[in-house]
Amino acid sequence: MVPKSSRGAQQRAREQIARMRAEQARRRRRRLWLAGILAAVVLAAAVTGIVLGTAGGGPSLPLAPLSTLGQLTPAPAPGALGPEAVPEPAAAALAGPPAAVTGQAVDGIGCQTSEQTVFHIHAHLTIFVNGAARQIPAAVGIPGGQAQSTPQGPFIDTGTCFYWLHTHAADGIIHIESPVHRTYTLGNFFDEWRQPLGPTRVGPAAGHVVALDNGQVYRGNPRDIPLTAHAQIQLEVGTPLVAPETITFPAGL
Repeated sequence: MVPKSSRGAQQRAREQIARMRAEQARRRRRRLWLAGILAAVVLAAAVTGIVLGTAGGGPSLPLAPLSTLGQLTPAPAPGALGPEAVPEPAAAALAGPPAAVTGQAVDGIGCQTSEQTVFHIHAHLTIFVNGAARQIPAAVGIPGGQAQSTPQGPFIDTGTCFYWLHTHAADGIIHIESPVHRTYTLGNFFDEWRQPLGPTRVGPAAGHVVALDNGQVYRGNPRDIPLTAHAQIQLEVGTPLVAPETITFPAGL
């Protein structure tokens, strides 16, 4: 027979063990609860990032109101619709497409025999030099481009290869058709074009450069303007400054 004092000690030991196990369980539940809260916060941040990225968010850009430029000359009437149902300026090209391009990578951008569509968006570029419009030519980014004749004008549909940034017509539409998701910039496009771009130069045109991004003044280097879905970018060299020209992106662009 176990003495009463021993039975009491065993009971106290069992109670102590029960209290320890209860405390351990409480701590484990608290850790799981905190881990769940942290996971929820991380998931919410990730979803927010995805939504902002999809909606054209991301890092803030150095933008200023259009009113900071003062009086602007009204944008000229758009040209006739080209083969992509986008107006083509009735003006000379700023510069022709690059010659003697062999398809070597530019800024990490490759040139494939077919267009890439994992990441597929379009942006629009308008250029004015001393208030006069300039065309962005077709076949930038399409070495050996061959034109197909259409009732609305020539359309470049084949070539030796297709860089991930390219133009099919002289309407300012930049096709971003890439095998990877990444941020491409206006500087990447000009590098493919083999034309300089900076605060004092747009291709062969030299002078003070004013850049507009979706109707606002871009205060940074125009090379850094991101090519986002349906971005409307305008570069102006010299004066007078022209009010933002806007287009309507047709279905499919």
